[in-house]
Amino acid sequence: MSSMRIAYLDCFAGISGDMFLGALIDAGVDPQILHAATASLHLGASLHIEKVDRSGISSAKVNVMVGTTPADSPTPPKQAGIDSTIEQAHQLSHTHQHQPKTQHEHKIGHSHDHSHDHPHDHSHGRSLNVIRNLIQSAHLAAPVKQTAIHAFELLGASEAKIHNVDIEKIHFHEVGAVDAIVDIVAASAGIHALKIDKWYASPLNVGGGMVDCAHGRFPVPAPATADLLRGLPTYSAHIEKELVTPTGAAIIRALAPTFSPQPAMRVQHIGYGAGSRNPKDFPNVLRLSIGDTDDTRSDATSRHGSDKDTVTILETAIDDLSPQILAHVTEAALTQGALDVMCTSVQMKKGRLGTLLTVLTDDAHAHALERLLLTETSTLGIRIHREHRSCLHRTFATVATSYGDIRIKIGSLRGEELNAAPEFEDCRAAAAKNSVPVKQVIQAATAAYLATKAI
Repeated sequence: MSSMRIAYLDCFAGISGDMFLGALIDAGVDPQILHAATASLHLGASLHIEKVDRSGISSAKVNVMVGTTPADSPTPPKQAGIDSTIEQAHQLSHTHQHQPKTQHEHKIGHSHDHSHDHPHDHSHGRSLNVIRNLIQSAHLAAPVKQTAIHAFELLGASEAKIHNVDIEKIHFHEVGAVDAIVDIVAASAGIHALKIDKWYASPLNVGGGMVDCAHGRFPVPAPATADLLRGLPTYSAHIEKELVTPTGAAIIRALAPTFSPQPAMRVQHIGYGAGSRNPKDFPNVLRLSIGDTDDTRSDATSRHGSDKDTVTILETAIDDLSPQILAHVTEAALTQGALDVMCTSVQMKKGRLGTLLTVLTDDAHAHALERLLLTETSTLGIRIHREHRSCLHRTFATVATSYGDIRIKIGSLRGEELNAAPEFEDCRAAAAKNSVPVKQVIQAATAAYLATKAI
């Protein structure tokens, strides 16, 4: 049986966008992938990659540049090459008096006056819609765009909640600056280039002390960052500085990892991404380990029975919603971390036919999915409850067919194989490539797998 490709983020020094990019590169991601993603935004930005020392650990440091100047400098040069329609949309949508500011205006490490008469106060504030358009117009794969936009929507939702305004009225300042946009888009490109089957992460060290924000001085983590980290395991230790930035929180939230100690794995690559600070006797780095699941441990787990956990269930019955919007909501829920989404036909009061929308999720994503259902559907309320579930232990095997290699998902209980089925997406891709019906590929993969069992 083949194992899964997994990645583990060790966040003992928190996480930021530049730390994540550095860890990706140091772990073996081709820098050209990140350079290409940056260039596709047409912001006149580029990446400068260097090796630095953080408390004796050689790490990759990634700096976003505009020309020859760091994009997070106090007075960055005018951005060259930005698409004119996007710039016009920014100018039209920006009103100084009414648009709330995000919590952070500048990258950590610079001290600035954050008053409203600051000459650069709004020099790089962008609305969520402007950022969406910028990413959508870039020459990037659809999944990369989807992940990047999802990260910004998570940021926007937290900012909107803190300021009690509509998400589209939020203007991003630090997280709308060139360096933060590049961080998130390049990170998305690197995430998809790795082709990780499952992400894991340690609890997040948020640091401590106070941080200067757009609306004053706040305890770490700042309000919007704290909201992004809601439901995730966090702690404060070792250093009185902000260790988790809004960009880093959005990336980890979009990744939706399983938070746990490092799982049993055979590590093949280790990368260290450096933060901007270099405090004494504290390695300000993010460690990324990439490898495969330990088959020996997996077999032992399966012998002891099925995996048991608790899931959160959100459901609502709706009788006045367009099927088009319902389809949109189900897709959005899966994108935002739902484990499964189901729609069931039901008969409601007054003899009306309706739909029971059921969303299964974990604690980390329940809040965001609750908001999704309340904002995107016509419901006036949802039911939330928790249930235990028993899951077969899952492993993968790969079989060779005349249409190409196909993965087989296997479900086992105490070492006994109970279910095995070809991965549909593999079959669909192979069918399209060979111009044959999908069912033909499924049959071939099933036969190939049964043949390996007979040997």
